[in-house]
Amino acid sequence: MLKDITLGQYYQADSVLHRLDPRVKLVGTLIYMVSLFIFNNIICYLAAGIFLVIVIAISKVPVKFMLRGMKSIFFLMLFTVLYNMFLGKGTVIAEFGIFALTFEGIYNAICMFFRLLFLIIGSSILTLTTTPSQLTDGLESLFKPLSLFRVPVHEMAMMMSIALRFIPILMEETDKIMKAQLARGADFENKNPFKRLGCLIPLLVPLFVSAFRRAGDLALAMEARCYHGGNGRTRMKVMRLSARDFVAMGILLAYLGGIIFLGITLKELLPALLGYFVNGFTLVPLGSESI
Repeated sequence: MLKDITLGQYYQADSVLHRLDPRVKLVGTLIYMVSLFIFNNIICYLAAGIFLVIVIAISKVPVKFMLRGMKSIFFLMLFTVLYNMFLGKGTVIAEFGIFALTFEGIYNAICMFFRLLFLIIGSSILTLTTTPSQLTDGLESLFKPLSLFRVPVHEMAMMMSIALRFIPILMEETDKIMKAQLARGADFENKNPFKRLGCLIPLLVPLFVSAFRRAGDLALAMEARCYHGGNGRTRMKVMRLSARDFVAMGILLAYLGGIIFLGITLKELLPALLGYFVNGFTLVPLGSESI
């Protein structure tokens, strides 16, 4: 199960996406996330899915590796889909007590499923193709204007970088503790979820002790190297935007403009098409009466 968690992991590969400036990838991830919330129709999600497939192919990160991280949030996605499917209002197909299955509920559940799927995979590409140090430098550079208002930009970026670095370390430490307890007779493979949860509780004490010990060692190491924040700090590698970064930003802006145009165009068409199927194949908008 721990091997299925890909959050915070960096996948080493030689691709154009890996060589992009981290600031471009951060802005691109934000643009893609915004595009998933602008409109709620299946055509826009189809366009977003095609764009995501192209980005994954360019990144050279195996699709299986990305989908492996979806196992840990499968039940959350399932609950969200079922909630939208059976608790939505609209034309009823079937009723199960207090629950009702509707056409609109099915449509919203499909849209919500693709939104969550693309949102998680799209954001994971950022960490899979960008090292924690690059993320720190990119975040600090993007939010540097906030330092004029005395916002601790460098400290916030450093905390995020340390948190991302600690995720795979803690996963590895948890795996070692589980193997040690399995050798002593612990049962982590029991089919009873309550018993499995009970076996996981003893993991917390040694895991927290290890995490605090590592945090203390890191603080001592930073203090021994005279770390005092970002004031007067220089960089060995100065970030500069190249031609491919400007091309990537142009493609992202064109994608966002295409999604907006597609969403506005289909805003009135899709309800009419959905009403075509709901109201006895009569091309009328949902909620209107057939003549």
